[in-house]
Amino acid sequence: MGAVFTGIVEELGEVVAIEEFPGAARLTVRGPLVTAGAAKGDSIAVNGVCLTVTDFADGTFSADVTGETLSRSSLGSLATGSPVNVERPMRLDGRLGGHMVQGHVDGTGTIVERRPGDVVRVSLPAPLSRYVVEKGSIAIDGISLTISALGTGPGPGTHWIEVSLIPETLARTTLGRKQPGEPVNLEVDMIAKYVERLLEAGGRQR
Repeated sequence: MGAVFTGIVEELGEVVAIEEFPGAARLTVRGPLVTAGAAKGDSIAVNGVCLTVTDFADGTFSADVTGETLSRSSLGSLATGSPVNVERPMRLDGRLGGHMVQGHVDGTGTIVERRPGDVVRVSLPAPLSRYVVEKGSIAIDGISLTISALGTGPGPGTHWIEVSLIPETLARTTLGRKQPGEPVNLEVDMIAKYVERLLEAGGRQR
């Protein structure tokens, strides 16, 4: 399965450098906590995207990002100085405080609205709508959150979800700062995808 994360952000990091290459990029992120004890080849989730550490020094780490990842996630919109959510993989002897997150982005959404009570509405790509349920889990920019509401509209084919943020999430993650119009990475609950796959396989065998 590879690295597994919990969606509990350990640290609010900062992009300190971006090197662009044809069809790829290299990110350097400041994150003293997640780089403590880091080694080349380790996995670290950046805004919910599992990246492999290629170098580290003085509280920063670097990771290469492929063109596919740039096109399928919001990492391509980062700039020097951008805050990012960072998390190391879950330890086998650790507690699962959020839900199982793979760091494989299923799509991107957009912050649609922020309402009093720290309610955030996020647009959802139509193909992902079948994987979300009210009170179910979703990772937004790598943050494990519970869906408080979902719906469609106002335009045809438009889907959205809402999450309610606690003060800790607002203070420790990018969702405390992001405004309407900004993109976010989305990863739906992997259990929903596995169930769908099993049902499809069962239907073909009949």
